[in-house]
Amino acid sequence: MLGHRKTLVTCCLIISLLMYPLFALAETNEIPYSLRNSPEAMTVDILAARPIGLVATIGGALVFVVSWPFSALGGNSAEAWNSLVVAPAKYTFQRPLGAYEQ
Repeated sequence: MLGHRKTLVTCCLIISLLMYPLFALAETNEIPYSLRNSPEAMTVDILAARPIGLVATIGGALVFVVSWPFSALGGNSAEAWNSLVVAPAKYTFQRPLGAYEQ
């Protein structure tokens, strides 16, 4: 029992130490110039960012349909549509491949 706990703590420590540089880069909020529009950035974009953007667009549309009566009563249905559907759709379909700044 103690051996399993020790192994779990060791694995968590190793994973957190390996992920530390990723969190440090995320803190700067800038992509290094060498990674902009690189093949790696384009690959990550097509395999991860675009599918996530598509899911966000569909999910935003569903949330908008549910929240529409309330946003219509509040007078901000256009703002809700733009935030929940249009912004993710632009990110997914109108952004150049590998360009995350837009």
